[in-house]
Amino acid sequence: MRIGVDARELSGEATGVGRYLRCLLHEWGLSGTAHQWTLYSHDGRLAVPPGLQAEVTIVPGKGNTGWEQGALARAVRRDQPDLFFAPGYTAPLLIGVPLVVVIHDVSFAAHPEWFGWREGLRRRWLARLAAMKARAVITVSEFSRGEIVQHLGIAADRIRVIPHGVGLSTAAVSTAAREPLVLFVGSIFNRRHVPTLLEAFARLSQRRPDIRLEIVGANRTHPRVDLHALAAAAVPDRVQVRDWVDDEELRSLYARASAFAFLSEYEGFGLTPLEALASGIPPVVLDTPVAREVLADAALYVATPESTRVAEALDAALGPSAERDRVLRAAPEVLARYDWRRAATATLTLLEHAAKS
Repeated sequence: MRIGVDARELSGEATGVGRYLRCLLHEWGLSGTAHQWTLYSHDGRLAVPPGLQAEVTIVPGKGNTGWEQGALARAVRRDQPDLFFAPGYTAPLLIGVPLVVVIHDVSFAAHPEWFGWREGLRRRWLARLAAMKARAVITVSEFSRGEIVQHLGIAADRIRVIPHGVGLSTAAVSTAAREPLVLFVGSIFNRRHVPTLLEAFARLSQRRPDIRLEIVGANRTHPRVDLHALAAAAVPDRVQVRDWVDDEELRSLYARASAFAFLSEYEGFGLTPLEALASGIPPVVLDTPVAREVLADAALYVATPESTRVAEALDAALGPSAERDRVLRAAPEVLARYDWRRAATATLTLLEHAAKS
């Protein structure tokens, strides 16, 4: 079977959807599947996993919506794969072949106030049309399936829940290597309350003068928040803000950190807190339905994004404390639910079924 893939998120500094797709492709390469893959992108900076029978088709353009609906759609119509896999919310609509789309969350529909009106309208319109056209929709949690039904009007029986796996584990690293480091990893949206994290860190640093904070993620706040200015005002010289790090540096951060903070009030899944847990770090998260679904008892929950409460939870996560010990004891049972090989196998089975149905 010939499967086309929208691989533009693999180009450049892969985050979010790019990391999700890369993990699936890696597992498909390891499995030795006989399918042929065509990876479509607007530039050639793609590292194809070893063993994957794939060719890279460069479709010139900017990799934006116009490219997706125009140049990419024409390339797929020309090549006529047996199925097209769109891993990032939207898809080229006029392709003439079966389609499977992944919708990780619908924050743009559930909370339109978080987006500019033009951006929110574009996302809602394209995601709904792609989901309606697709033979199947994949999402990553039961919470997101309910949100897609409610906000996009897609029937629940057309939506398959396939959770992420978990990678980048450094759990074998000795706890002696841990530093008094609080870590945040993820694209920075207003809903993730990074300014509150900075306030909480400033409070906690009065009691723990040795702690440091690392924030890794592209600033996508709207309205725009000057995080560097807030970091400088919080605790100068003990907060570092970076847009992106490669996997080697990310593994190093996970290996050295003692607490992880992810104060998001809306997610489809939330991969980085799970990666932190797999690396032996207790995550501090907001108490939301999806956080409970994904992390269960293996997290420290904060009821509201209020700096005093967050500081208390971070203090417990840094340890020593009974709460930190409780979370780490609960971790193995939670982590056993998530495996990229299982996710890749389930996804490929769905793609095969969609191509034949």
